[in-house]
Amino acid sequence: EEFRRCGHQMVDFIAEYYRDLARHKYPVLPSVEMGYLTKTEPKHAPQQPCSYEDLMREVDTKILPGVTHWQHPRFFGYFPASSSFPAMLGDMLSMAFNTIGFSWAAAPAATELETVVMDWLAAACDLPSVFVSSGSGGGGVQQKGRGH
Repeated sequence: EEFRRCGHQMVDFIAEYYRDLARHKYPVLPSVEMGYLTKTEPKHAPQQPCSYEDLMREVDTKILPGVTHWQHPRFFGYFPASSSFPAMLGDMLSMAFNTIGFSWAAAPAATELETVVMDWLAAACDLPSVFVSSGSGGGGVQQKGRGH
């Protein structure tokens, strides 16, 4: 139940953060000086965990002031950062399964989905057949013992 409660609160926090970005509540770039966060933290790691509420309070008071808001509507630096709500939900699901896709045996669904999506991408880019899973290149799955 604690996971469910904290998860709902996190989704609300993220939704409010994006709403606040759209309303320009935050500046694009933080106005903090180097070392601002280091000065506020204890020299040694805490011996006891803090509550979720205390952690989120620290995110609000200590972390957000030092964030460059890459998703801000007026952020045009470096390169595009294109986070999306579907991607966030997908990351949540991926982290819930927490599979490591280094082989088919370790993660059959992840390996096969990777193969399907890489084949779609190859087709969308009009790549030669060597780039698809049925071709000699193996698509997106690294093959054990390949001589290339």
